[in-house]
Amino acid sequence: MAPFDFDIGIIGAGSAGLTAASGAAKFGAKVLLVEREKMGGDCLHYGCVPSKTLIRTAKARHDMLHAERYGLPKTELPPVDFHAVKERILSVVTTIQQHDSPERFCNLGVHVEFGEPRFTDEHTIRIGSASHTARSWLIATGSSPAVPDIPGLADAPYITNRELFYLDRLPASLAILGGGPIAAEMAQAFARLGTKVTVIQRSSQILTREDRDMAAVIQTALEADGVIFHLSAQVAEVKKTIAGCSIVIHKPDFSTADIEAEALLVALGRIPNLEGLGLQEIGIKRNSGGLILDNRLRTSHSHIYGAGDVTGAYQFTHAAGYEGGVAVTNAILHLPRKVDYALMPWCTYTDPELASIGMNESRAREAGIEYSVWQEPFSANDRAMADGAVTGLIKLLLDKSGKPIGIQIAGPHAGELIAPWIGLMNTGGKLSGLAGAVHPYPTLAEINRKIAGNVFAEKIFSDRVKSALRFFFNLRGRACG
Repeated sequence: MAPFDFDIGIIGAGSAGLTAASGAAKFGAKVLLVEREKMGGDCLHYGCVPSKTLIRTAKARHDMLHAERYGLPKTELPPVDFHAVKERILSVVTTIQQHDSPERFCNLGVHVEFGEPRFTDEHTIRIGSASHTARSWLIATGSSPAVPDIPGLADAPYITNRELFYLDRLPASLAILGGGPIAAEMAQAFARLGTKVTVIQRSSQILTREDRDMAAVIQTALEADGVIFHLSAQVAEVKKTIAGCSIVIHKPDFSTADIEAEALLVALGRIPNLEGLGLQEIGIKRNSGGLILDNRLRTSHSHIYGAGDVTGAYQFTHAAGYEGGVAVTNAILHLPRKVDYALMPWCTYTDPELASIGMNESRAREAGIEYSVWQEPFSANDRAMADGAVTGLIKLLLDKSGKPIGIQIAGPHAGELIAPWIGLMNTGGKLSGLAGAVHPYPTLAEINRKIAGNVFAEKIFSDRVKSALRFFFNLRGRACG
C-alpha cells in the first residue's frame, strides 16, 4: 500500500470538520485539517452563535419595554446602539473561538492548515505550492447564502447572514426575503430592537417544514412584535434607492406592492461550498443540493466522505456534528455505520420557540401513517402563567399502537423541553414512564408529563373503569352536583 502523509484529511473546520478531526485524533489517527477562512465555520461566526446572542439582547430589551406586564413601572428606552450590540456579539464569538482554535486542535494532535485546497488526484490536495496526501478524506466545507437571480438584486445593497450581525448601526427598516428559521428569528429580533421589519415569503406560510398550525403560533407572535408579513408573494424586482432599496412584489390577489426598506436581508436558503475543490476532475458526483452520498456518507470514491451542509440533508450544526461522527466511524474504525435522520430534532429560536422531533402531521400523512393527535396548551401550565409566557402548545402524535412518532412544541424554552422526548424516542422508552415521573413544581417541563398523562387518563378514568371500581369497592360516586 502506498504511504500517505495522513490517515485522514478533513476539508472544512466547521461543526462537521471539527467533530471529525477531534474524534479521529482521539482514536490515534494522524489528521490534517484544512480551513480557508476561520475555524468554527458559519455557525460560530455568522449563524448560531451570533444569532442567539442577538436574540437574547433583543429579548432583554423587549422585557424592559414591557415591564408593566410584570407589575413594574413602564419604562421608556433610548434607541439601540447597535455598535454596543455588535461588540457583545463579537465578545461571545471570541470566547467560543478559543475552543475552536488551531492551538487547541494542535494539542489534540491535529495538523491545521489554512488556504484554498484543491484535489489533484483522489488522495492528494494542493494548497498553494504544497501537496498533502491522505488515505481518507472528508469534505465538510459547509454552505453559503443562496442569492436568487431577481432583477435588480445584484445592484442593490442587500445583506446576508454574513453581514447582518456586524452592521455599523441599526437599520430603521428591514425587508427580509424568505420565511424560514433564519428569517423568522431575525425578523423578531430586529423588530424588538426597534426596526420596522417586513417579511416577504414565496409560500403561503412561514416555516414550511412545520405543520401549518404550529407555524401560525410563531407568525402570530411575530406580528404582535410588529413584523409585517407578505405571504404567497413573488418578488418581481429590487431597486436601489437613496435610502436603501425598494422591493416590488406581486401579491396573491394579482396586485402589486412596493416595499421601501433601508436594509434588505436575503434569507432564501443555502448552497453547498463545493466550487474550486477540483471535484469534477477526480470524478466526485454531485447535484444542486450537494454531494451525492450513500448512507455511510461515502462519495463516488469510497474513501472520500461528505458531512455537514454539503450533504444537502439537514443544515443544522448538530446534524453536521452527527454526520462528522458517522464519517469518522467509517473512515477510521472501518465500522459500517449508517446515517439515520428519522429522529433528527431541530428548533427555531423565536419567542416562543418551535422545536420538533420525529413525524409531524404533514409528514405522517405523506407517509400514509395512521395517527392520533394529543395537545396541551401552555396556558394550562402554572409556571408559564407565572412567567407571563402562556403562548403556544405541545402536540404529540401517536401511531395506532400508542407509540409516540413525533412531538412539536411551540412555547417558551421549547428547545429545552424537547429533550425528554429526544431521549424517549431514541431509546424506545415508554410513554408511561414519562407520565408517571414526578416533576418539580412549578416547572415548564410539567407540560411533558401532563400530555403523556392525558393519553392514559382517557383509559384510567373511563366510565367503564369507574363502574368496575364502584362494584368491587362499593364506591358511591359524586358528592356534589
